[in-house]
Amino acid sequence: MRPMRPCLPLLCCLLLWTAPLLADPNASLLYDVGPLPPVDSQTHLKLGDEAPDFTLPSISGEQVTLSQYRGKHNVMLSFVPAAWTPVCSDQWPGYCLPEDIFTAHNTILLGITVDNVPTLHAWTREMPNLWFPVLSDFWPHGAVARQYGVLRSTGVSERAIFLIDMQGIIRYIDVHDINARPDLQDLVKAMESLKE
Repeated sequence: MRPMRPCLPLLCCLLLWTAPLLADPNASLLYDVGPLPPVDSQTHLKLGDEAPDFTLPSISGEQVTLSQYRGKHNVMLSFVPAAWTPVCSDQWPGYCLPEDIFTAHNTILLGITVDNVPTLHAWTREMPNLWFPVLSDFWPHGAVARQYGVLRSTGVSERAIFLIDMQGIIRYIDVHDINARPDLQDLVKAMESLKE
């Protein structure tokens, strides 16, 4: 009798959901801000709007411009509030396992936060290998977060997702509760909807 082999997708889902429960050797490096007001701003952008273009420095030393992907890839912007905080430190590594899902949907992921490049460099080195560009919206402080209507009154961005199609049009917006990471299934459904 052959031993039963667990289903790989099920294992991936379990790993994603239990990751925060596993002992984190870097937990002592994180700054716990405690519970925050879920949302502190309201984006003026809506579905069907053209996504505001921007250019930001990445931790790899390159300048990344949103419009460089136009006509080539869909783009998912993932704004997170701050480096070295628990939910943010959990959210981006959660995108490592489903990299192939983004690839299958021809979607580039861009991570954005208002922290400076040296801070982002140090922070992301403590994460598993991130496959997507991490961009600094530090100077002018939060200018892109402000363009997208997700700069909080405290100077950090909301936890927000914008999915932009190949023509540069916003097709999905989630200004999420800052205290929790967005559900990956919702992001997958949003990417799938671009094929319809």
